[in-house]
Amino acid sequence: MSTVHKDVSERLKKENPALYAQVKDILEINKQERHIRGGMATKLKYEKIAENKVKYKY
Repeated sequence: MSTVHKDVSERLKKENPALYAQVKDILEINKQERHIRGGMATKLKYEKIAENKVKYKY
């Protein structure tokens, strides 16, 4: 468990429950979307590789 995760899941919940609820919602959305961001990053990576191959082809 990362320090950030621990802070959000344990400490913030005790210190500021209202803020914890807001942060938890945002983190949940990010968790649901991370596979999309990862897929887009991979797509861009391979597009750039393909673009470079075309540029430097003799």
